[in-house]
Amino acid sequence: MTPDNVHSRISPTCIAAVQMISTPHPAENIATAGRLVAQAAQQGAQLVLLPEYWPIMGMEESDKLAHAESAGSGPLQAAMAEMARQNGVWLVGGTLPMAAPESGKVMNTTLVFDPQGSCVCHYDKIHLFGFTKGDESYDESRTIVPGAEVATFVAPFGRVGLSVCYDLRFPELYRAMGECALIVVPAAFTYTTGRAHWEILLRARAIENQCYVLAAAQGGVHPNGRRTWGHSMLIDPWGEIKAVLAEGEGVVVGEFDPQLLARVRENLPALRHRKLVTPVL
Repeated sequence: MTPDNVHSRISPTCIAAVQMISTPHPAENIATAGRLVAQAAQQGAQLVLLPEYWPIMGMEESDKLAHAESAGSGPLQAAMAEMARQNGVWLVGGTLPMAAPESGKVMNTTLVFDPQGSCVCHYDKIHLFGFTKGDESYDESRTIVPGAEVATFVAPFGRVGLSVCYDLRFPELYRAMGECALIVVPAAFTYTTGRAHWEILLRARAIENQCYVLAAAQGGVHPNGRRTWGHSMLIDPWGEIKAVLAEGEGVVVGEFDPQLLARVRENLPALRHRKLVTPVL
């Protein structure tokens, strides 16, 4: 039986992205995330995605260092496990600061919890954002150590590929995931870069990988003065936007349809047509 035939036997699944305007206060953000995850579950979502930096958007880049956790221990991980367990959902936990081997820095880590509240997968963000234009300047490498391994996990409806924000600009990462049914992109795109590139990059990743893309963003003006683009959305394998939230707190809910996934791949078998080309040095 082919993978497409397997997908065609599975019923549509409701999935959701949470959009936040995170503050410097983890307790506030935990409460907001918990409320929005519950809202998504009440609307039928079986998988929920939180945005990048959901637990803390500090006044300074270094503020997150004080909240770094070790694997399997800490209030942020405990909160995510409880959200997943209470709502009976797969929770893809955006990112949180995890202790890094390099002193004074953290990993920017996505953790995945199953409906029983067990952590089943983690991904450390590989590509670190750097941008300077006028008064805007960002350099994640000052406080974050990059990851080095691609990560996927298997949900009931298929394989899910993990990526974070700036990873979106590097299509080779997504090819390295293999064939996924869904790719998730928790993010905190700036207003400047988001307005220019966010939608087109998300749609490109969906089209070229012929899969669903679910993106959960920060979306508004934060207490530290940073403005994030928002526009959390769900995109289907044909590149069509199925649901979107422009700005503000909220939930984007949509349907993952395995029959559409199979049909797109059958009608345009681009994944089977790929040729590996050795680059010219």
